[in-house]
Amino acid sequence: MGKVKTEQIKHIAKELIAKFPEKFSTNFEDNKHMVSALTEQITTRVRNQVAGYITRTYTLNQQGVPLQEDEILLEDTEV
Repeated sequence: MGKVKTEQIKHIAKELIAKFPEKFSTNFEDNKHMVSALTEQITTRVRNQVAGYITRTYTLNQQGVPLQEDEILLEDTEV
């Protein structure tokens, strides 16, 4: 089983995806740098968790896997 992401991680990730959908991709390293550039005073651990959640969301969306109700569906965003 995977680790559960906290509401804080999901909230930050959803805000960033809503504001800057074109800046993220399925590449964790690129997402990590974008999260770092777009947020202020965020710890390395939180930055990596947010980037991982964004990467997972984009990857699942690209594969066409149905997402859970609380996850973001990026139908309009082309990756």
